[in-house]
Amino acid sequence: MADRKPFLVRLSPELLEMLQRWAADEFRSLNGQIEFLLHDAARRAGRWPAKEPPGGSKGRAK
Repeated sequence: MADRKPFLVRLSPELLEMLQRWAADEFRSLNGQIEFLLHDAARRAGRWPAKEPPGGSKGRAK
């Protein structure tokens, strides 16, 4: 498993609530959902290799 580093982030209550609902809809933890979204944004921006699924080998298929 890849090493993970803790990182604090400040979010508005509205954004936090929306992310929590979204994570629940996708059957992910809030942390997992945020990491998934960041990986997806980095991949779409061309800053992350397209071959590796978000979250390493633990990505979920839909």
